[in-house]
Amino acid sequence: METGLLHLHSFLRWVILLLLLIAIFRNIGAGNRPFTNGDKKVSLFLMIAVDIELLIGLIQWFTGSWGLKQLTSRPMGEIMKDAVARFFTVEHITMMLIAVVLVHIGKAAGKKNISDRKKHRKTALFFVLALIIMLAAIPWPFREIGMGRGWF
Repeated sequence: METGLLHLHSFLRWVILLLLLIAIFRNIGAGNRPFTNGDKKVSLFLMIAVDIELLIGLIQWFTGSWGLKQLTSRPMGEIMKDAVARFFTVEHITMMLIAVVLVHIGKAAGKKNISDRKKHRKTALFFVLALIIMLAAIPWPFREIGMGRGWF
């Protein structure tokens, strides 16, 4: 089950990155265009995908070999000295929680009673910030923490 959840978690990463890029480009290139139902739907699908990803990640953190198991089996000082353990036990989950909050704030910005131009700008800002944090928090195969992991 752990392997299946990991593969699903890795696959959903690509869906989220694609939806984030679509949402960012729709909002950056909007200009004075009205905030349409299409903009709202992309944001909604993004938020749903991020929430499902968060749920899968939390299940992995609490039941998998990283996360809570590390915290209960090793002293925190030892975990913090180990780059891989620190990443999966502390850094990944913290940065991703921040990114999830930013996606939710960006989605909420599209509901505010402000001008469409401001809606697009605020939504794009929060989505760009979420994207930057997510890219930094993903264990890419070319990083030390992602060595041996595939792209999917």
